[in-house]
Amino acid sequence: MQGNSRHGSSRAPSRAPSRGGAADAERIAGLLEPAVAALGMDLEDVRISSAGRRRLLRIVVDADGGVSLDDMALASRELSATLDRAAAMGEASYTLEVSSPGVDRPLTEPKHWRRAVGRVVSAPLRSQPGTSATAPDATVTGRVAGADSSGVRIDVDGASREFGYSDLGPGRIQIEFAPLDGYADDGADEEGPDGY
Repeated sequence: MQGNSRHGSSRAPSRAPSRGGAADAERIAGLLEPAVAALGMDLEDVRISSAGRRRLLRIVVDADGGVSLDDMALASRELSATLDRAAAMGEASYTLEVSSPGVDRPLTEPKHWRRAVGRVVSAPLRSQPGTSATAPDATVTGRVAGADSSGVRIDVDGASREFGYSDLGPGRIQIEFAPLDGYADDGADEEGPDGY
């Protein structure tokens, strides 16, 4: 979802390395975070890059239960208004792009794991001090059954295993191509009497 605004010229703030540096990214994030929180979402990332004479401000938001296109459109309007009121992007034009994290986002925080409950994930295992060393390429793959502030429960081959967050490296959601539980085939793919 994209929103456009006719303001912007400060250096390129970004949490990732960019022309303006991390300080500008933190300044923009600090400005936008309360507005995102008021919408019941979390601000996940802020990036600014140049796109010709315009600048592209990319904002990533997420929430428990995910975010819909309507949520992103609302966030785009609110964040654009917040940026304009504060003149945070200066005088040059910019494009505001609001999106949700994709499935390729690594699961690195408890809230990421909590939002992955029900999904199949794969994560590298870290070796623990005082235990036998874990093979460098050891991973755990299974369905996330639960997550709280101390760790995650993953169903692996029919057995439930608990891991502290320090036991796991960044998790990755695995794409599943099977129908979801509760999906009822209503025959919509079948041909009708006229062959269509």
